[in-house]
Amino acid sequence: MRGPHNIWRLVQTLATMERTGANRFVLEQLGAPASVRAAARVMGWPFKVLGEKGDPALPPATRAITALGPAYIKFGQILSTRPDVVGDELAVQLRVLQDKLPPFPTEIAKETVAQELGQPADELFSEFSEPIAAASIAQVHRARVARTGELVAVKVLRPGVERNFRKDIDAFYFAASTIELLAPFSRRLRPTDVIAHFDGVVTGELDLRIETAQAAEFLANTENDAGFTVPRVIWPLSSKRVMTMAWCEGVPIGDNAALDAAGHDRRAIGERVLSMFLRHALRDGYFHADMHQGNMKVGANGDIQCFDFGIMGRIDEYTRRVYAEILYGFIRRDYRRVAEVHFEAGYVPADREIDEFAQALRSVGEPIFGMDATHISMAKLLAYLFEVTERFGMATRTELILLQRTMVVVEGVARSLNPSINIWEVARPIVEEYIKENIGPKAVVRDLSRTVRVLSRFGPRLPELAEAALIRQSQSEPVRPLRPWLQPLLWMGAGAALTWIGAGLALLLS
Repeated sequence: MRGPHNIWRLVQTLATMERTGANRFVLEQLGAPASVRAAARVMGWPFKVLGEKGDPALPPATRAITALGPAYIKFGQILSTRPDVVGDELAVQLRVLQDKLPPFPTEIAKETVAQELGQPADELFSEFSEPIAAASIAQVHRARVARTGELVAVKVLRPGVERNFRKDIDAFYFAASTIELLAPFSRRLRPTDVIAHFDGVVTGELDLRIETAQAAEFLANTENDAGFTVPRVIWPLSSKRVMTMAWCEGVPIGDNAALDAAGHDRRAIGERVLSMFLRHALRDGYFHADMHQGNMKVGANGDIQCFDFGIMGRIDEYTRRVYAEILYGFIRRDYRRVAEVHFEAGYVPADREIDEFAQALRSVGEPIFGMDATHISMAKLLAYLFEVTERFGMATRTELILLQRTMVVVEGVARSLNPSINIWEVARPIVEEYIKENIGPKAVVRDLSRTVRVLSRFGPRLPELAEAALIRQSQSEPVRPLRPWLQPLLWMGAGAALTWIGAGLALLLS
């Protein structure tokens, strides 16, 4: 429930941060002003005893977040990929949240397998290891299928994770609605819609049947991508709380020392991570939306192996074209065109000045070009971009939240592999390829052919649909006779439409 009782959860959050020492450490790492740090300490200290103690063996930030639960852990996972935003020391602490959380007992995992698959785990699997990775929602075991001898990875949901997530999500809803009420300027960012989007994503992640289907679709899309591997799903051994996939052996992509020792080219791997994400988002409109270090390995042959398909992003074709044009405009430093695309897509209110918006975009983009990535402060860049969007009244695009968030995560991973990587140089050939295929004469012909196919499917029903529409119109208002001069124009319009359709069919046949 999303009522005022959630105030207690928010108080408990602040109290836990204070009790574990995370308040002071996090604010120092983020470079918060002294006044903000003092206010946080003063507000948190009286409630300190109400907070969770956490695991004293863990560093402060990780200790607090793991004590608060899975929803907070998800947020910490995102921050762990951005040392340029949160600082190196905090990023290292938060990276533990990716796949090194305290596991639950193997016997409980086996009980879940038996309940979900209808057979004891020891009958289904001849081997079943202790947990090899534990994250916020589930943990993974290495096993061997008894019937075939195949080596597999078995993912099992944490007990009670659904209830814990629901409690935190409700508190987030309450906080978002309170912010909208007390700070009207925040409404353009649509915090409640953002939480609703996060809620939908997490709800899907808590049903492993959905994740299994998503993994299978992602594999079908990417099986011809050189240097990129998605493990095969084993459907008979998967259910709502258990998921089984083929085993992949590799070096964790977050372990630079191990990658170097294995002879892998970290610079090439970083570029491939970024280029694959862009290719999947633009080409397929379907991308892995949780590509942090804990979800990727590098195989002995240098392939990037991707895991954990609980959060996948999907964007429609029109939005992909808009996104590509914006990226392409930035790459070409054509800020006027970037501004025009924002206005055409309705991202910026029509009453704003387009030249002024283009100039503001130039002030964001120009400092990036020609500069080594190690000298770019992403925190400052994002802060300035936020000021620009606020100034021009841009609302948060909920359909792009996952894309934007994943791009931040992927860039963080790529930068951890190669600190001097330039995202624009890596993105350019991917975006140019997409532009060539999807914006231009070839795309016009393809769009026209799709239109013809849709009309052909509805062809037998078109007279019926037209008649029904005319009847509804005549019942709602009296039909007025056409003016004499208008009738020839209508016939000319109909003839032109038929001519265009005929031309499209001729192009298709040729």
